[in-house]
Parts: sequence; structure tokens; C-alpha cells
Amino acid sequence: MLLYNSQVSGNCYKVRLLFAHLGIAYEREELSVVDRSNRPAVLGGLNPALRVPTLVLDDGRVLAESNAIIHYFAQGTEYLPEDRFEQAKVLQWLFFEQYDHEPYIANVRFWVRFSTSPPPAQEIEARRAGGYRALDALERALTERDFLVGDRYTIADIALYAYTHVANEGDFGLDGYPAIGAWLARVARQRGYVPISA
Repeated sequence: MLLYNSQVSGNCYKVRLLFAHLGIAYEREELSVVDRSNRPAVLGGLNPALRVPTLVLDDGRVLAESNAIIHYFAQGTEYLPEDRFEQAKVLQWLFFEQYDHEPYIANVRFWVRFSTSPPPAQEIEARRAGGYRALDALERALTERDFLVGDRYTIADIALYAYTHVANEGDFGLDGYPAIGAWLARVARQRGYVPISA
């Protein structure tokens, strides 16, 4: 398999982290998150959105969108529950991550740490406020449980861990989120864990 990857991308990291847990071998082709000028040439025939991660399976079929990829590979493993309700709860968190979490925390992180032409500070602060709303929801969910679904580590945790654990790179303060802090530590202790830099 070939993963079109950006090393600093949390979305790509979700895929790499699950693959590390599952012991799945794959190749990588690195693409920049800043200079996207070669994306039409590289990804144009594979992914109409021209985004990473894009994964080419061994049989030539293509999967895009991080949460679709991790959902596909988690099926039949310990990282996706068999119970239909718990599966739906995992999907609930995957949708939350892409709608309420990633557009705020990931975008602010990109603007603060990587962008050569970030938007005005007022726009960044408005997005940061949305990120804190997402962190507030995550803190409430984790206050009385170790993991997000069924009290065990699933792709719901992988999806939300990816950008939460680097939120400080977008100048988000996590000191006021003790349940999130404890959860981040639990995720980092999971068998097969690799850091985003790996």
C-alpha cells in the first residue's frame, strides 16, 4: 500500500497510528502541507479533493479522508466495537472530530505553526474559541470514563487524539483540562503507539 502523507498532519497521523497498532506495512510518499502546487499532478487522478491522507490499496483501489480510512481498517479488530450501538457512537465521535474539532484546532495550529500567510489575528482568535468549545465537550465526555466509547480504546480516541495532543502548537492551553490530560497519557501508553514524528 502507498500512503500519500504529510508528516505534520494530524489527519495523516491517525492512519499511521492505527497502522502501527495493527502492524500494517505500507509505503509513504510525502507531500507538503504548505506548498500544494504539485497536488493536481500527484493526486489528481486519485482524490478529487487533492488532500492527504490518500491511500492506494494493494489492488489499486483508493481511499481518502482519514476517518474513512481508519474505519475501513479497524473493522474486525479491537479498535472498532462489534456492538451496533457502540459502532454508531464511534461514528458520532468521528463526525464530531471533523465538524467541531479539526476545523478549529487543526486550522489554528496550521496558521500559527506552518502558514506563511496566516489570516488576521481576529479570525485566528475566532477559530480558537471554536477549538475551546470542542475541548470543553471532550473534557465533559472524558470526566467519568477512560476512553470515548465502551470504556476501551477505539478509533474514536485515535481520531480525536491526533490534533488534541498537538493543540499546544496552536497556542491552545490544556492545563484546564485534567480529564483530557489523563486521556492523552492513556493513549500514549497503548501497545504499538508511535508519536506523530515517527
